[in-house]
Amino acid sequence: MNIKIGVVCGSFHRSEVERMLEWSTDEADRQGIEIEDVIWVPGAMEVPLALDRLLSRDDIEGAACLGIIEKGQTQHGLAMGHAVIKSIIELQIVHEKPIGLGIIGPGAEPEHIEPRLEPHSRAAITAVAVMLGGEHS
Repeated sequence: MNIKIGVVCGSFHRSEVERMLEWSTDEADRQGIEIEDVIWVPGAMEVPLALDRLLSRDDIEGAACLGIIEKGQTQHGLAMGHAVIKSIIELQIVHEKPIGLGIIGPGAEPEHIEPRLEPHSRAAITAVAVMLGGEHS
């Protein structure tokens, strides 16, 4: 394995995101990718800075981000989700390195979370693998 990536994990839903990280690690192994570094951040707002720091490293060829932005009683989660996703897209372009999006939401209801944990985790890694020209299923 010579493709090395980093993973940024939101800790607000720690137990669910730990499971997502397990599926992502399994998928990385299947795709021939090594997860070189895992960074835990408090929430969605901190994801772009952590990604920027990871992608600035010469040993990191791409990254994935895992987390959950659930629906709240206000529009905060929706606004945060849009801002974070926009920043992630911009970071891909600036660094010319792929980022797999494994963030469930914004606007996720409790019943939306569980069935999306594994698919989003695996898809984030697969996206990076495809963009780096690696194996994909």
